[in-house]
Amino acid sequence: MPSETPTDLTLRPATPDDAASVTAVHLASRAAAVRSATMPASVHRDDEALPWLTERLAIDEVWVAEATGRVVGYVRLTDEWMDDLYVVPEQAGRGIGSALLGLAQARRPRGFGLWVFEVNAPARAFYAAHGLVEVERTDGSDNEEGAPDVRVVWSP
Repeated sequence: MPSETPTDLTLRPATPDDAASVTAVHLASRAAAVRSATMPASVHRDDEALPWLTERLAIDEVWVAEATGRVVGYVRLTDEWMDDLYVVPEQAGRGIGSALLGLAQARRPRGFGLWVFEVNAPARAFYAAHGLVEVERTDGSDNEEGAPDVRVVWSP
């Protein structure tokens, strides 16, 4: 059972100054998922993440979750998609992902979609527990990793 959401959790819009922190969350979360075999390895080098996420901060709507004075998670939204939702591994299960997902739902009240790798059973269970529905499966031929994935939607 998840523990209580940190009482000092703050959700705020990301700024360009958050690029390094968002990148650190992204890389740590993906690395843990790869180690646990719930996500395929990235086809990009780690040093490519900072410039890419810096660009995304200028284009997309990105929010960060801060606890204990540091960025511990983030969510990245486009008009119709939730493209990223990551929490640092040591803070997983504390309600931070739920808070970020709730923010995404509030920011996109007409709904949104996302893609999750088929092997990522923990993420798929998380989304299902929050009322998102799996609507499509692919063989992965359209994603960079070439790994089967699932399109999930939230429709209020």
